Amino acid sequence: MTPSPTKAFGARLHAAIEDRGPFCVGVDPHAALLQEWGLDDDVAGLERFALTTVEAVAPYVSVIKPQSAFYERFGSRGIAVLERVIAESRAAGALVLLDVKRGDIGSTSQAYADAYLDPTSPLASDAITVSPFLGFGSLDPIIDTAHRHGGGVFVLALTSNKEGPEVQHASVDEGTVAGRMLDHLRRLNADAEPLGSFGAVVGATIGSTDEDLAFNGPVLAPGFGAQGGTIDDVRRLFGSAAAVLPSSSREVLRLGPDRQAMADFVRRTNEELRA
Repeated sequence: MTPSPTKAFGARLHAAIEDRGPFCVGVDPHAALLQEWGLDDDVAGLERFALTTVEAVAPYVSVIKPQSAFYERFGSRGIAVLERVIAESRAAGALVLLDVKRGDIGSTSQAYADAYLDPTSPLASDAITVSPFLGFGSLDPIIDTAHRHGGGVFVLALTSNKEGPEVQHASVDEGTVAGRMLDHLRRLNADAEPLGSFGAVVGATIGSTDEDLAFNGPVLAPGFGAQGGTIDDVRRLFGSAAAVLPSSSREVLRLGPDRQAMADFVRRTNEELRA
């Protein structure tokens, strides 16, 4: 049995950012990227792609973010590759944020928590992404499990997809649904030092926001790099945030299978973000 971490995710993330920088790399094996690498769109190609990427970048970034769907599409053998991605990323010193965007109620929510945050699970990760739009209270089993095992949770708040504002910008009381989600995170992180373990997903390409991102927790900022988000966007949008993880996948992955090119890129990006 693997013991639970002695430190909360927020403390471990804070230390990792101090040590390695804030850049987060998504390991997302799109069929088109496998083809660019000259690989077949099968389990063997998936394994070669994912593990080569981990070997190249996991020693140099604070966070690796595999998108579960790209492994699930291959069934049980794809999940077996995801287990190796998680294990080998952590062995290289990176924290693993598993991008699953789960959200359900009651025992189902608890089962997701057990699958991804219980250290006895083969899919155990340092943190996961979740959807709060069944109501933030539906996440209680996941939040409680994260507390128990020192895990982290990143809640969708202000995503950059064009459909997002239909829900996230909707009015509730004196503010918006997104603002309400951030208020819940502010409550969860209130007494945490040096950083809370409960974060928000806020797209690096949303343009602007009037929401208060000072909730003492980390912001995951997808859309950095190839999708258009820049370092200037990160500084402008997230200046009030306690910590921000600019996240990119394609911009890094398209440099493969050249391990050195990928490693050099993530080291250079971390230096630029720290500056």
